Amino acid sequence: MRTLEEIKNNRSILIASIGEDGGCGFVWLDPDHRNRSATVVWSTGGGWDHVSVSYPSRTPGWMEMQRAKELFFEDEECVMQLHPKASEYVDFHPHCLHMWRPQGQEIPQPPSWMTGPKKGQNVAATLAEAERALARMEGTEKR
Repeated sequence: MRTLEEIKNNRSILIASIGEDGGCGFVWLDPDHRNRSATVVWSTGGGWDHVSVSYPSRTPGWMEMQRAKELFFEDEECVMQLHPKASEYVDFHPHCLHMWRPQGQEIPQPPSWMTGPKKGQNVAATLAEAERALARMEGTEKR
């Protein structure tokens, strides 16, 4: 997660309060600050980095959550949004989404070829990468 100094120095973030392991405030998720600000809460306690993003009457979209990720986390940090099992579901705010990152360990991720081409990669290259990986898993890789 970005340092408190980096968060304080970001002009897109208006800090309302800072606590022992995080803070809360408002963030403009569009570059021109034309849209309404989102409420954010961030923390680093309990072994987890956490950011929640909410609007009063609508749920943040993918691009807004991606922008929040860029503001609060380092570029090469992987964070996750969870869909917990039904017995653990919490619905404190109907329009709030959360990002989580466990401290001191990497989040397992599927190979990128399972989701599609990376930036600058074409579909054919992605399919070839997938075929090679599957052949390795099956032990049928050509030598």
